[in-house]
Amino acid sequence: MTSVLFVCVHNAGRSQMAAAFLTHLSHGQVEVRSAGSAPADTINPTVVAAMGEIGIDLAEEAPKVLTVDAVRASDVVITMGCGDACPVFPGKRYLDWQLDDPAGQGLEAVRPIRDEIERRVRGLLNEL
Repeated sequence: MTSVLFVCVHNAGRSQMAAAFLTHLSHGQVEVRSAGSAPADTINPTVVAAMGEIGIDLAEEAPKVLTVDAVRASDVVITMGCGDACPVFPGKRYLDWQLDDPAGQGLEAVRPIRDEIERRVRGLLNEL
């Protein structure tokens, strides 16, 4: 089974949405992880609301710290603005998705970020 790790700084927005989309769209055919280099205490409530609008519940999720083991255990590592905080190992596929940060944004601003993440996750699924 292919394993994908989504990483952003706080693991409170972009990486959580991407992981939720991949989990939902792959129907359990992909092992999905998400983590942050400096995880927040909670997931961004606006992100939870934006995902809830399309029927994906993130209310029970929590930000997780990025570990070397999580990177080592993943086939594909997708970073979203975590810069040099992400460890790099040979033999892994790395992608960097430039996405606006939903932190501090209202629902109107988070929706297009959510939709772009869904588009990219669907594209990734076609490649796996």
